[in-house]
Amino acid sequence: MRSIWNGAISFGLVSIPIKLVNATESHSVSFRQIHTEDGGRIRYRKVCELEDREVTQAEIGKAYEDADGTMIPITDEDLAQLPIPTARTIEIVAFVPADRIDPLQMDAAYYLSANGVPAAKPYTLLREALKRSQKVAIAKYALRGRERLGMLRVVDDVIAMHGLLWPDEIRVPEGVAPDTSVTVRDKELDLADALMDTLGEVDLADLHDDYREAVEEMITAKASGERPADSPAPAHSGKVLDLMAALEKSVREAKESRGTEPAKKADVRPLAKKSTTKKTTKQTTTKQTTAKKAPPKKTPPRKRTA
Repeated sequence: MRSIWNGAISFGLVSIPIKLVNATESHSVSFRQIHTEDGGRIRYRKVCELEDREVTQAEIGKAYEDADGTMIPITDEDLAQLPIPTARTIEIVAFVPADRIDPLQMDAAYYLSANGVPAAKPYTLLREALKRSQKVAIAKYALRGRERLGMLRVVDDVIAMHGLLWPDEIRVPEGVAPDTSVTVRDKELDLADALMDTLGEVDLADLHDDYREAVEEMITAKASGERPADSPAPAHSGKVLDLMAALEKSVREAKESRGTEPAKKADVRPLAKKSTTKKTTKQTTTKQTTAKKAPPKKTPPRKRTA
């Protein structure tokens, strides 16, 4: 895997040369914009507004736009001279329990690779220390022109780093929750618990992107001149008419899909009661018929006496 950043982990007085490698990759299908009339590609060109001409990448720089619209040019040299200790260093500032990190702060993920043979020993030391402490390291680092917050943890035998949003970048969820006057009954909670228990066990490796697969099949069909398959009707509507009925049906379908109960339950209905008089008469008639059909008893022969 190609590294995207080279630097070092600062662990007290210990410096660990490392390479930063992307830990994730996107498998989404990308599309191009075209002119619908003739299929021509639509491309974006970078044009200078003052000269009204297209410019090359070498002619493009950075600038900060002031409140009045004034552009203040900023060069790479300006940024390199900033007094930031994390310019090429992942500086560990604390070790905390993993549950102290709010998942809302999670951003991009990277693998940290030891850069060279001398880095192997301190790298392994930090990795084993993180394992034994069962904590994560909080660090500051600079990437793509800004200082960032990160969390270091161990994945298998590799130190991984998750980029974290700064606490002030997390919005307060004001006005997002439903009305506090809404209540749920214990029976509804019991069914919700049953549904959670049924859906609780799953191997994440078995999950896959159904939408991407459908897009790829559609592209293959169109490329070969075939008609794409029709989309199936949605299994569920977004409208819940009866919460209890929806929960019960969800639990039943979840169990059926996992083979924990038969697909359909037989309806048990009580038999219609018959009148006692007819039943007694029928029983009596049956007994009489049985008695008539019974064979006559044979009398054993008498013994002759001399």
